[in-house]
Amino acid sequence: MSLGLPNPRQGEPPTQDGALRTAGRGLLLDLYAALRSLKLYPVENATVQKALDDLQATAVSILRTESEVEIRLAGDFIFINQTRLRLELDNYASFSQILAQFRAYEIGVVRVHPGVERREWQAFLSMLLSLQARSGVEGVYEEVRSRLDGAGVTHLEIEPAQPSEENLEDQERQKEVAKRTYAQGVAVTREVITSIRMGRASGAKKVKRAVQMIVDQVLNNETSIVGLTTIRDYDEYTFTHSVNVCIFSVALGKKLSLSRLQLYDLGMTALMHDLGKARVSHEILNKTTSLDENEWRAMQAHPWLGGLTLFGLRGYDEIPYRAILVAHEHHMKTDLTGYPRPIRPRQLGFYSRIVAVADGFDAATTRRSYQTIPIEPDQVLREMWENPRRGYDLILVKALINLIGIYPVGTCVILDTLEVAIVYAPNPDATLLNRPLVRIAIDVNGGAVPAPGTLVNLADQDGPGHFVRSIVKVTNPTRYGLTVGNYFV
Repeated sequence: MSLGLPNPRQGEPPTQDGALRTAGRGLLLDLYAALRSLKLYPVENATVQKALDDLQATAVSILRTESEVEIRLAGDFIFINQTRLRLELDNYASFSQILAQFRAYEIGVVRVHPGVERREWQAFLSMLLSLQARSGVEGVYEEVRSRLDGAGVTHLEIEPAQPSEENLEDQERQKEVAKRTYAQGVAVTREVITSIRMGRASGAKKVKRAVQMIVDQVLNNETSIVGLTTIRDYDEYTFTHSVNVCIFSVALGKKLSLSRLQLYDLGMTALMHDLGKARVSHEILNKTTSLDENEWRAMQAHPWLGGLTLFGLRGYDEIPYRAILVAHEHHMKTDLTGYPRPIRPRQLGFYSRIVAVADGFDAATTRRSYQTIPIEPDQVLREMWENPRRGYDLILVKALINLIGIYPVGTCVILDTLEVAIVYAPNPDATLLNRPLVRIAIDVNGGAVPAPGTLVNLADQDGPGHFVRSIVKVTNPTRYGLTVGNYFV
C-alpha cells in the first residue's frame, strides 16, 4: 500500500518502508510518553491528556494509509507492520522501556485496528500500570487480556510472545552462517570440476573443509541449510546440485543416526558423486533437446569416469575409497538395471544408496537445460516411493519423506484460506507430516507478502479438531511470480 511519497533513488531504502519507519518511531515515542506520564500523574493531569491526544493522533494518521498497525516484538527488535525500527541514541531509552514492559506482561504483539478510540489507549496503559506488581508472574498475559475484554477495548488486540521470536537475532546469524557454508560448497565444487576439466591436479583439502562445514550446519542448524537447497542456479546446476545432494545425504545420514565421522565420509562421497561430468563435453551437458544414442552413451559414462578420476586423485591427496564406489554406483539402481551395468551380481553400498536417493530427488525438482519445468517435490517423492522401476531403496525414500515431509521444503501450496504459501520446514511432530511449517507468500486478498513471508504452523487449531489452515493443493510458484529461494534467505 502506497504512502503517497515519490519513488526512492537507487540504493536508498524504499520510500514506503522509510515513511512507515518514521511514523512507527513516532508512535512508539508517543506510546512511551503516555505510559510515563500516566505513571507520574493522575489521569486528569494536562500532561497525561496531551500525551494521550498525541498517541491517538499518531495512530489515526498511520491508519489512514495502513489497514492496521501491528507492533511486534522479536528478540531485541520492534517491528511496525513488518518494518523493523532502527534503534538509535535518541530513542534507545523509550524503546528499551517498551520492550521491557511488554516482555513483563508476556505480550508479543499489539495490533491497532481502525476506529481505535482515545479511551482505549488510556484503559490499556492504565491496566498495564495497575498490574505492575504482577509483571513477570505466570498467567499475567491472560489477566491483561481478560481485563481488556472486560473494559470493552475492541480496537486494541494483543497476542502472546512466541518463544521462537526471542532468538531472532541468533537465528539471523545462523542463517548467514548457513548461506556462507552453502556458497563455500558451491565455490569448492566449481574449483575442483574446473581443475579436472583443465587437466590440473585438484586436492581434497578444500573439499574436506567444505564438507565439515556442511556437516556442522546439518547437525546444528538443519532447517536453514536444508532450506538453501531451494536456491537453485540454472547456470551453475552441476555445482549447486552437488552441494544439494551433499546436504540431503548428510541430513539423511543424521536421520539414520550415523556418527559425525561417518557423516563426514558420507558428505565427501556426496559432494563428489558427479565428478565424472567434468569429463563429459559442455555441449552434451547443456543440450536443451533430447540426447541421441551416442550422446546418451557419453552421459552414461560419467559414473565410471568419476570413479577413475577420484582414483587418480588419490595420488595427490587422500580420497576415501567410498567416494570412488559411490561415484561409480549412484545410477546403478537397487535391481542393477541402471548404469553402468555390472559384470557380475553385487549389492550396492550403503552410501551409494543414500546418495542415489538424494541425487534423484534434487535432480527431478530442479530446472535443467533439458528439463525446463521441474517436477513438484511432492510428485517426485510419490514417484520415488510408488514406482519400483526408479530403483531406489524404499527404506531410504521413507527416511527422506520423514526428513522433509510429505510436502518437502520449497513446495508451493494453496491453503483453504485462499492464501498461497511456501513450505518452510516439516512439522516437528512426526505424526503431522501433512501439516508443515509454511511461510505465507500471498495473503487472503491476493496481495504479495514481502519475503520471507509470515511463518505459520499448519498444525495450529482455533478449536478442538479444527485447523486454522489446511493445504488444498500443490501449485507451481511461477504462476504467482514467486521465487522460492527468497523465502529462505
